[in-house]
Amino acid sequence: MSGPDLRVAELPFLTQIDLRVEPGSDTAAAIALALGVPLPTEPGTSASTAGDVPPSSTSASGRQVLWLGPDEWLVVGPPGDTGLEGRLRAAAGTGHAAVTDVSAQRTVLLVTGPKARDLLSHGCALDLHPRVFGPGRCAQTMLARAQVVLTAREDDGFHIFVRSSFADYLAAWLLDAAGEYLGG
Repeated sequence: MSGPDLRVAELPFLTQIDLRVEPGSDTAAAIALALGVPLPTEPGTSASTAGDVPPSSTSASGRQVLWLGPDEWLVVGPPGDTGLEGRLRAAAGTGHAAVTDVSAQRTVLLVTGPKARDLLSHGCALDLHPRVFGPGRCAQTMLARAQVVLTAREDDGFHIFVRSSFADYLAAWLLDAAGEYLGG
């Protein structure tokens, strides 16, 4: 669904790896080196290999790392990056780390355009103003009563990681709430 001020679309089948490792450890450093991007250590931040690469690009090398907790990250890669989990496991070696493919757990919704923040503000308690929640920020939050991971993109848009079991509900909510911005 799209209009001049708003676009909502699904970005299916992204590679998603849950990573647990002690920050600052040799294992974390080896994993960051293998990813080509440091693991963000500031709460609510993300890092990517080339700006805002996944999941908005088809680049096979683009990855985004989202801070989920003091020792937990979500590593996001393009669809079909089946070797990512193995590369992370190899980088961890015998160090203490947990690497789990959770690609089937969530789908990703893309919301972009000048009205994206307004739309999401209808169902999200976070302050989405660009000074507070701009590019490079991420948060686990509720959107329309669905638990999501929300990331701010470089292009005045957002990625919404939502559990597959809530995806239809959230998509319907977004379409309904977007009606005022699309003339529907």
